[in-house]
Amino acid sequence: MKGGPSFGKHNKTSHMRCRRCGRHSYHMNQKRCSACGFPDARLRKFAWQNKTVTRRRKK
Repeated sequence: MKGGPSFGKHNKTSHMRCRRCGRHSYHMNQKRCSACGFPDARLRKFAWQNKTVTRRRKK
């Protein structure tokens, strides 16, 4: 069945809190943070992750 009974099976946790960024994105089996890329030395960062802040210039 789908719906309510299926959600009862969602009891395994695959992600935990990351040591570097603090977000709940560290995959325990893959041993990689999906948010910051830990344990890679370079921080995982893309332009599409955050919206650009458009501010008006004061004249």
